[in-house]
Amino acid sequence: MLKCRSVWNKLAPLTKVSSNVCRHNVRRTGLTNVRLPPCAPAAHMSTGPRGGGRENQLYAALVGAVTITVGILTYRHLKEDARRYQDRIDEIESRTSKRIVIQESAPIQSEPPDVEAIETEVVPEPEPSAEPTTEPQLEPPAEPEPETPSAPSDAEVTPPSDTTETPSAAEAAVEAVPEEVAEAPAAPAVQEGDLTKLPPSDLIEPCPAPIVDSEPKAAAENLTAEPPELEVVAKSGADTVPAPLKVPSHTPYLLIGGGTASFAAARSIRARDPGAKVLIVTEETDLPYMRPPLSKELWFSDDPSVTETLRFKQWNGKERSIYFQPASFYISPEDLDSAENGGVAVLTGKKVVHMDVRGNKVKLDDDTEISYGKCLIATGGVPRNLQVIDRAGEEVMSRTTLFRKIDDFRSLDKVSRNVKSITIIGGGFLGSELACALGRRTNESDLEVIQMFPEKGNMGKVLPEYLSNWTTEKVKKEGVKVVSEALVKSVTFKDDKLQIQLKDGRLVKTDHIVAAVGLEPNVDLAKSAGMEVDSDFGGYRVNAELQARSNIWVAGDAACFYDIRLGRRRVEHHDHAVVSGRLAGENMTGANKPYWHQSMFWSDLGPDVGYEAIGIVDSSLPTVGVFAKATSKDTPKAATEKSGTGIRSESETEDTATSPVASSSSSSSSTPTVEQHKDDYGKGVIFYLRDKVVVGIILWNVFNRMPIARKIIKDGEEHADLNEVAKLFNIHED
Repeated sequence: MLKCRSVWNKLAPLTKVSSNVCRHNVRRTGLTNVRLPPCAPAAHMSTGPRGGGRENQLYAALVGAVTITVGILTYRHLKEDARRYQDRIDEIESRTSKRIVIQESAPIQSEPPDVEAIETEVVPEPEPSAEPTTEPQLEPPAEPEPETPSAPSDAEVTPPSDTTETPSAAEAAVEAVPEEVAEAPAAPAVQEGDLTKLPPSDLIEPCPAPIVDSEPKAAAENLTAEPPELEVVAKSGADTVPAPLKVPSHTPYLLIGGGTASFAAARSIRARDPGAKVLIVTEETDLPYMRPPLSKELWFSDDPSVTETLRFKQWNGKERSIYFQPASFYISPEDLDSAENGGVAVLTGKKVVHMDVRGNKVKLDDDTEISYGKCLIATGGVPRNLQVIDRAGEEVMSRTTLFRKIDDFRSLDKVSRNVKSITIIGGGFLGSELACALGRRTNESDLEVIQMFPEKGNMGKVLPEYLSNWTTEKVKKEGVKVVSEALVKSVTFKDDKLQIQLKDGRLVKTDHIVAAVGLEPNVDLAKSAGMEVDSDFGGYRVNAELQARSNIWVAGDAACFYDIRLGRRRVEHHDHAVVSGRLAGENMTGANKPYWHQSMFWSDLGPDVGYEAIGIVDSSLPTVGVFAKATSKDTPKAATEKSGTGIRSESETEDTATSPVASSSSSSSSTPTVEQHKDDYGKGVIFYLRDKVVVGIILWNVFNRMPIARKIIKDGEEHADLNEVAKLFNIHED
C-alpha cells in the first residue's frame, strides 16, 4: 500500500493539471462564441464544444491508466508479500532437524518424558490415535497385541495402549539408527533383570506404569526407569535430536579452540562490541586457561591438592588460578541466543571436523552444524613425538607423556610420585623447565630425573654455546642428570623398564619418558576449508591482518604470518597468542589493523634464573653478549614482585622506549669462551645479528625492558658498537 500511495502522489499533480486545462478550454470556447456554454456534467465533458474535446479525452485516458496501474501494482505487491511470507515460514520450518521432519515417530517419542514430568493420565489418550497410523507400516498389529496381556501383570490399566505405541517407536529407531539397538536394552538392563529378555518395545513400556500406580513401590520403579527411557527416546529418533537444545545453530562469532588466543580474541570482540555473542568450541573439557604455569609455577607449589585446585603461588607470592576467568564469567551455550547483552559461551568436549567456507558453517564430531558470521581458528598445536617411540608399541606408549594439557600435568605429577626414574627427551624451553621442576623433587624423594638432548647443552638451539653450557650446569645443580649429544636409536620395554638405546651405544634405563621435542601446528581443517598451509614453517598462511579467507582469521600457534621486519614466521609462545588473538578479535569487528607487534617469550629455570626474548633467537646466528654482575633484584621472583603479576606478557605495555644513559659499560666478543665469562653471567643482553642488523635479543635476568628491545628490532638499523646499545637496558645499575 505504501508503494501505491507513492505512485499516486506522483500522478496526482498531472491529473490536477489536466483538469485545469479542460476547464480553461471550456471557458475560452464560451468567450469566443460570445456566450458561456451551459455547464455540462462531468460524464459528458468529452462531447463539449469544439476545440476542448481532445484534452478531455486525454484526461479520461490518463485517469484510466492511473487506475489500471495502481491496481496492477497493488496486486503484484500483495502477491509478493504472500510469497515472502511463505518463504519465511518455510525457512523457519527448515531450521528444525531434517530427521525429525522426515520421521514422524520422533515427535511421538518425545511425549513419554513429558508424561513422566507432569505425571498425569491425559497423555496416553492422544498417543494411540497417532501411533496406529505408523505401526502398520512397520509391522502387523497382530504381533504387539499378544504382548499386551503378558506385560500388564504388574498392574496397570493403560499398558495396552502403550504396548501398541512403543513397538513402532522402537522399531522405527531400529530401521533409522541400527547402532542404537544394542544401546537401548543395555541401559535399562541395570534397572530390571528381566528387561534384557524383552523386545525393544518393552524398554519404554514401564514408563506409564508408575504414573498410574500410586503405591510407593511403583513410584520407586518410576524413578529408576526414567533415565534409560529418556536415553532411548533421545537416541531412537536421531543422534541430532538433543543437539539443538545444547548448541546454538548460529553464532555471530565462532572461535575454534579454547586456548589463550581464543580467550584473548573473545575479550577483544566484547570490548569493541559489548553486545556480541561469542561461542568458543574446544576439544578439551576445561575452560580457557594459561599454559605456562603447567611447566613452571605449579610444580613449585606446596599445596598437595594443587592438581585439583590448579591454584599456585607466583614468584611474587600472590596466589591465582590457572584459569583466565571462573565459570561464572561465561554463559551456557543454550542461553547464548537469548542473551540480550550477549556474552561468551564455551562448548567443551567438542571438535570441529569440517568447515564449509562458502556456506559459513562448521560441523562438529557429533554431526552438529553451526553457522557463523565471523570465525577464528586458534587450534594451537599437537605435541610431537619421536618416531622410534611411535613404533615401539603399546607398552612404551603407555609409559610416555606428551606434555601439553592440564591432564598431562596431573598425569605426570602422579607418575613422578610413583616411579623411581623419569627421562625427559628434549633440551628446549619445555624440556629444560620440566627438568628443573622435577629435579626439585629429587631432594624430597628417591626420584631420578634424566634429561637428554642431541645438542651440546640445554637450549642449544637458542642460546650461544657458552651460555648454553652455563645453563646446563645450572640444571645439573637442580638435581638433574644431563645426557647431552644423545640421539635416540630405539626404545623398548624389558624387565619392567624402558630401555633407551642411543646411536653412540649408550643405554639409559628408566620407568617413564616425557617427550618434549616440539609442537606440530594443528591444521586439520585446512583441507575442508581450502586454506593454504606454509610448507616451511607449517601453520595456516595468513595476511598482515591475520586473515586466511573471507570471514576467517587465524591466531596463535597455528598462524604463519608475515613479519614486516623479519619476514614470514610462526611463533609458539604465550605472548604471541595473547597479541595475535587480541588483534584477530579486533579485525573480526572491523578494525582492519596489520600485525606489526614483535611478540616476546620467556622461560624460567626456577625462581632464580630466567630470561625474556624477542625476535629471531637462533644459536646459528652470530651473537654479541654484554653481561654484568647480578644482584638480588635480578631474578624472576624479584621481577614479578615489582610488576605484580606472574605472567610477564600481561605487564607489557606499548610505551615508547626511551634511551637512558648507563653509568658504565662492559664488552664481550661475538664468540666468547666459557672460561672468560664463567662468573659473569648474572645478567646481561645477547644480540642476534643477521647482515649486521639486530634481529633478536635475549634479556638474561633483565626484566621489564622489553619495549626497548622491541624498538631496536623495529628500527632495523646497523649498529657499529652494541656496547652502547646495551647501555639502554641499564644492566650496570645496582
